Amino acid sequence: MMMTEATITILTRKHREALCLMMLFVLSAESPAQTLAKNVSNAGTTAATFLEIPVGAAAVGMGGAFVSLANDGSALYWNVAGSALLPKSEVIIVHTNWIADSKFDFAGLVLPLGSFGTLGFSLTSLSMGDMKVRTVEMPDGTGEFFSAGDLAGAVSYSRTLTDRFAVGMTLKYIQQRIWHESASAFAVDIGTLFRTDLFGGMVIGASLSNFGTRMQMAGRDTRYFIRLDPSKTGSNDRIPSNIEMDTWDLPLLFQLGVSTDVVKSDANRWTVTVDALHPSDNYESLNVGTEVVFEEFLFLRGGYKSLFLNDAEGGMSFGVGVKSSALFSGPSLSFDYAYRDFGRLVNIQVFSLSIRF
Repeated sequence: MMMTEATITILTRKHREALCLMMLFVLSAESPAQTLAKNVSNAGTTAATFLEIPVGAAAVGMGGAFVSLANDGSALYWNVAGSALLPKSEVIIVHTNWIADSKFDFAGLVLPLGSFGTLGFSLTSLSMGDMKVRTVEMPDGTGEFFSAGDLAGAVSYSRTLTDRFAVGMTLKYIQQRIWHESASAFAVDIGTLFRTDLFGGMVIGASLSNFGTRMQMAGRDTRYFIRLDPSKTGSNDRIPSNIEMDTWDLPLLFQLGVSTDVVKSDANRWTVTVDALHPSDNYESLNVGTEVVFEEFLFLRGGYKSLFLNDAEGGMSFGVGVKSSALFSGPSLSFDYAYRDFGRLVNIQVFSLSIRF
């Protein structure tokens, strides 16, 4: 039987898509060492945990189940492959009133470059107010103040390999500081998105975040002086010495998510999403979310984060958003708000503003 060139092209494309789908499940497979460590949460064993703070009011409003959706500028955080599917350039600014009066901010820029792919740039920061320096001898304060903060800058690249499959990668620089000490590291994020024919176009997304170097604090606060020989009078008591700080891993996180449109028409859409999380510093859990869209203008969201995770604080979240593209042509403006219950830590509120042009 003779095969036409068109038939061969179709088969080749389907083989590529099947291979891409297999890659998603290979990424999600557990190693024997991971299986043996299931009963250990490893909580509190990583540095730079600010990298785990969720970005974007749309994603937070949906309970953090955003890996397979990733349809705005916050895709630079959730799944960089999603930025390859954005039709226009986008700037997104996110502000979060985080716990303990700290502030979490994110700014991102996505630049589609046609057949070359898509570039992305992002900056993440966690900041807090100055605090008193207290000692055992002076519990009310020494008169000095110290500050602490975290920062991460990233460059991303993504592209579509087929009409169904997209991949992306992010390289980021991470820094933490407290008073006169600081630590830094480099890390890589990898993401994939695959659109299927199942259940009306279900999308499967996978991401691996914060795969990088270890962090070690260093600075003048670790320096002190010792006496060369305490048993001898007049011995040098100003011998400089440094406390060697331990090194800590970054919070490695693998996420696998699915999303689909339960209802989809020209005017309205109802989407449901589910993400499975496998972090290096906690137990596995699920995030679930939903979004109802009216006329691509009004967005109503809800979700639950950390489902089945023991000792999790809160979980419920709600959100709302509006987009000006339904009213005006040209550049569109989106505003999103999210509220997340944080249990004994009360709640957090997230505000996002994005412009597509």
